[in-house]
Amino acid sequence: MISEQLTEIYQLLFDRFGPQHWWPGQTQFEIITGAILTQNTSWTNVEKAITNLKSADRLTPEKLALLDVSQLAELIRPAGYYNIKAKRLKNFINWLFDNYDGKPTKLETVDTDQLRAELLAINGIGRETADSILLYALERPIFVIDAYTARIVFRHRLIQPDADYEQLRELFQSNLQQDVQLFNEYHALLVRVGKEFCKPKAGCPGCPLEELPHSLDTEYF
Repeated sequence: MISEQLTEIYQLLFDRFGPQHWWPGQTQFEIITGAILTQNTSWTNVEKAITNLKSADRLTPEKLALLDVSQLAELIRPAGYYNIKAKRLKNFINWLFDNYDGKPTKLETVDTDQLRAELLAINGIGRETADSILLYALERPIFVIDAYTARIVFRHRLIQPDADYEQLRELFQSNLQQDVQLFNEYHALLVRVGKEFCKPKAGCPGCPLEELPHSLDTEYF
C-alpha cells in the first residue's frame, strides 16, 4: 500500500514538473562542496560561493587544504554562516586526506554503510548532508530526507508525525526500487513541490498532489 502511494506521488510530481536535473556540479568534489555549503541557505547563494572558489582556482581538495579557515570563509561568504561552513568543509577535507589521500574517487570502493558512518563522524556533517554526498556525488541508493520531504510525508499521512530521520529514510528505501536515478529525481521533485505548494502554510490549490488524501491539522516545519 505504502509503495503504491509513494509511486503515485512520484508519478504525479514527475508528470507535472518533469526531470529536475539534480545535482548541479562538474566534479564529485564540487557536488560534495555544494552539499556541505547548502545547509541553511538557498542554492543560489551556494552557486555564488562555488563561483568564488572556481574564480580563485581553489575548487580541489589539494588547493582548499592549503587555505586556512579564514581564507576559505571569505571565499564562501555568499553561502551564509561562512565561518561555520568553512570549518565544516575543512573538517571534511582533513578527513579525506587522513583516510583517502585527499581523493574523492577512493570513496567509490568503500561500502555504503561504512562510508555513511564515517561521514557522520565528521564534525559538522549531519545526516542530510551525508546522504546528499552519498546519493549525488557517489551515486549510492540512499534517499535524502529534508524538511520538505518530511512535511509532505506527514501531511499525506504516510508515517506517524513523530517519525525521525532514519524512519523517514527507511519509508522510502523499503518501499521503492533501490535505484539511484529514482531517488535522485524523487527527492528533487519533493523539494520542488515543497517550495511551490507544500510550504509551512500550505497552498494546496493547484498542487499536483491536491487530490490525494492529506491533512493540514498540524503545521510542520
